[in-house]
Amino acid sequence: MIDKNQTCGAGQDSMPYMTCLIHVLEEWFGVEQLEDYVNFANYLLWVFTPLILLILPYFTIFLLYLTIIFLHIYKRKNVLREAYSHNLWDGARKTVATLWDGHAAVWHGYEVHGMEKIPEEGPALIIFYHGAIPIDFYYFMAKIFIHKGRTCRVVADHFVFKIPGFSLLLDVFCALHGPREKCVEILRSGHLLAISPGGVREALISDETYNIVWGNRKGFAQVAIDAKVPIIPMFTQNIREGFRSLGGTIHWRMLVSCFLEFILCFRFFFYSRLFRWLYEKFRYPFAPMYGGFPVKLRTYLGDPIPYDPKITAEELAEKTKDAVQALIDKHQRIPGNIMSALLERFHWKRKIS
Repeated sequence: MIDKNQTCGAGQDSMPYMTCLIHVLEEWFGVEQLEDYVNFANYLLWVFTPLILLILPYFTIFLLYLTIIFLHIYKRKNVLREAYSHNLWDGARKTVATLWDGHAAVWHGYEVHGMEKIPEEGPALIIFYHGAIPIDFYYFMAKIFIHKGRTCRVVADHFVFKIPGFSLLLDVFCALHGPREKCVEILRSGHLLAISPGGVREALISDETYNIVWGNRKGFAQVAIDAKVPIIPMFTQNIREGFRSLGGTIHWRMLVSCFLEFILCFRFFFYSRLFRWLYEKFRYPFAPMYGGFPVKLRTYLGDPIPYDPKITAEELAEKTKDAVQALIDKHQRIPGNIMSALLERFHWKRKIS
């Protein structure tokens, strides 16, 4: 009878390479039926990987609620000082900013390029691309507070203000849902304000091709014109590789891979259309997220677009969109690739193409 090693060495076609490798490892480690253990481990990986990918995005929500709990504790501890201090929440903001900045550094190696473009004082309107979960903006707010000592107000979607427990968090970090007059007032008061024209729609519909989903929105441009402030474009590299949404569009690469798995393709297409319809109907982001990958995140700030009294809101909106698109074209690989973004996190250089 022919020995296993002899069979492996008899020729390239005698036995599959992996089978030969398993037989060699069985002899080295003195373990029988190693292939069964490998198959079982592979089965466990196949079963639990989807669960892990679906759980990780909600870890971010867990962190947000931890932040809210801390703020409530802080509020109770300092309730007696509230009448005597105009900066009651500064200590809480610094603590929370430090925690989020630490999470950004450890999990994503987060960097901000162009911080000098944020003014030390005076107003500016920051326009940014909205990821599936805008965790990059949380990190950015922390950086601004730590390095500039400034709080960046942000316009949030109406549904955020209806999430149980979020009211205190939104108040402390100066989030608002408009209207336009309120945004102009904040800028005229000398504050920083951030707006994502795409908002939740961009979070759900855009994908790893990083298409900007602003539609015909130009209200942010009118705000900048009325307040006479510059616009600073902003984009975070690999934000779509950190978290993704099942509500996105389907492009040809997905269709090629799904052609081999028709059922999976049908389900993805059906749920994608369903989640988009639900958002347009009820204005709630029903689409589930997946991801939470420790990819490299870099936020890039473009050159400020100065106030020009002669420009119209339509022209300024288009100019701002082009500026954000230029940041995407310069710094983002299209389509985004999770593995490349993970390797980049560990300083494996790659060329943007």
